[in-house]
Amino acid sequence: MCQVLGVSKSGYYEWRDRPVSDRSQRKQKLTAQIKRVFIESKKRYGSPKITRVLRSEGVPVSQKTVSRIMKENGLRSKTVKKYKATTNSKHSHPVYPNLLNQDFRADKPGQVWVSDITYIWTKEGWVYLATVMDLFSRRIIGWAMSHRMTKELTLTALRRAINQQKPQEGLIHHSDRGSQYAAKEYQELLRKHHVTTSMSRKGNCYDNACIESFHSVIKKELIFHEDYQTREEAKQSIFSYIMTFYNYKRIHSTIGYMSPIAYEKMYLRKIAS
Repeated sequence: MCQVLGVSKSGYYEWRDRPVSDRSQRKQKLTAQIKRVFIESKKRYGSPKITRVLRSEGVPVSQKTVSRIMKENGLRSKTVKKYKATTNSKHSHPVYPNLLNQDFRADKPGQVWVSDITYIWTKEGWVYLATVMDLFSRRIIGWAMSHRMTKELTLTALRRAINQQKPQEGLIHHSDRGSQYAAKEYQELLRKHHVTTSMSRKGNCYDNACIESFHSVIKKELIFHEDYQTREEAKQSIFSYIMTFYNYKRIHSTIGYMSPIAYEKMYLRKIAS
C-alpha cells in the first residue's frame, strides 16, 4: 500500500500514530454537541437556534461555524412549504374592528390572545385544529381538535384557554372573521369574561400573523413529516408536540431565544423581585 501511495513505511506509521491535534479535538467535540442539540430538537433546529442553545450552555461558537459543521455532516432542519388554511368569513354575524393593527407586542401574560384554525390530513379524513396563543410568550394556552370545523371546536379551545389562564382586565382576543369566531355563543363567552374582541381585516393574512406562524411551524416541523393513518394518531402526535416540545422546549427568536414557559417564568421572577 505504501508503494502505491508513494510513501515510506516509516512515514506512514508516523502519520498513523500521530496524536490528534487540539484543533481537531475541539472540532470533534463541537460536532458532537451540534449533533446532540439537533437530535434533541428532533431535527427541527437550524444553525441560528443551535448556536443560541450552545451559547446558553457556555459554548463560544459562531453561527457560521455551526452552519459549516452542519453542512459537512448533512444536518438539515426540517422545512416544508407553508400551506395556509382559511375559515369562512361569509356569514351574517357581526364583525369587530382590528384593535391590534399588526402590533404584536404584549408587555405581560394575559394581555392579548390570538386564535385561528388549521387542518391536517389523515387516512381517515381531515382533522381540524383550533388554537389560542398568549401573545406575550407565544405559549399555546388552549387548543381543540375535531373531524368537523364547527363553532364547538373553537369554543372548546377558548374554554381551555380560560381554564389555563384566567382572563385579566383589558384582555383582547384577536382572530380572523370566520363564522366560528363571530358566532353568538363564542362572543357571549368572551363577554362573560369581559374580554374585548378584535378581528383581522378581510383578506389580510398578516393581521393574524403570529398564530398563523405557529400553524406553519407545526406543519413544517411535525405534520408534513408524518403519514397519519387515523385521526386519533394525529391528535396524539399534535398534543405531544404542543405539550412536550413547543410550550416547554422550543426556543423563539421573538422572545430572546427562550421557550414560552421559560419566558413566562422569567417574567414572574422579575415582578416578584
